[in-house]
Amino acid sequence: MPLNLPDRLPAIELLKKENIFVMDTTRAHGQDIRPLRIAILNLMPIKITTETDFVRILSNSPLQIEIEFMKIKSHTSKNAPVEHMQAFYHDFDTMRHKKYDGFIITGAPLEQMEYEEVSYWTELQEVMNWAHSNVTSTLYICWAAFAGLYHFYGIPKQATPAKVFGVFRHHALDPQLPIFRGFDDEFYVPHSRHITLPKDAVEAHPELKIISESQEAGIHIVMARGGRDFFITGHSEYAPLTLDGEYRRDLSKNLPIHMPENYYRDDDPDNPPIVRWRSTANLLFTNWLNYYVYQETPYNIEDIHD
Repeated sequence: MPLNLPDRLPAIELLKKENIFVMDTTRAHGQDIRPLRIAILNLMPIKITTETDFVRILSNSPLQIEIEFMKIKSHTSKNAPVEHMQAFYHDFDTMRHKKYDGFIITGAPLEQMEYEEVSYWTELQEVMNWAHSNVTSTLYICWAAFAGLYHFYGIPKQATPAKVFGVFRHHALDPQLPIFRGFDDEFYVPHSRHITLPKDAVEAHPELKIISESQEAGIHIVMARGGRDFFITGHSEYAPLTLDGEYRRDLSKNLPIHMPENYYRDDDPDNPPIVRWRSTANLLFTNWLNYYVYQETPYNIEDIHD
């Protein structure tokens, strides 16, 4: 089944060119099917790129999915047209009365700031608290994973000597978990961050379970509440050229940046990247939708509770 997206969302036309079947709201209302309701809080500056990344990865499912985009009321995006935000995004205040089968909070370029210094930290805390009792399962991606673990469990972030930047090999610590159904023994995930999680601080909380890690990139996925929360430090949703764009952007600004590891063919930035993570990404999001959202959410969405 296709994704049910807001009419005229730019991602629709972009993904149709990739032969991905998406359906706008008008057409979807003609089908007598209870779709999964997924909300995405998009904290990234380049909204349309992030929208397209997540819509692309969520489309690989036989389930009909209805996506709504959330924005922070206390923050105005400088990189997205006002018209785009007004047409496709809703403030948390207008969504908080609803229940959602799944929720995704994206990363944000804020990792070198203290959480309390983030202008919308108080509102984000409110959103995370709301998700605990109004969403069946939530994915916290990259900075959001660090923010969520700090908010709920007091786990501090830890600066890394150099940016964790590239595509790194990982392994599952509990391969029998449904989230890893179909995964290879080793799998690759892109990372782009200056912080990591102190393992001893995570392990001090018995209610948290580290389920995936990398020798080079550190902790990858922490699971909580039996799969109702996943804190993911990597970017499986990244498009093939995202790391390339970040690398060349930082070079142009004369920022300290090393070439993304295990990314370009023959480690030569004049060559195209080798995409090693696409199948893992599709499995990760499909397994999440199937085993932790679809099979766990009540038929009556209003029955979702803490």
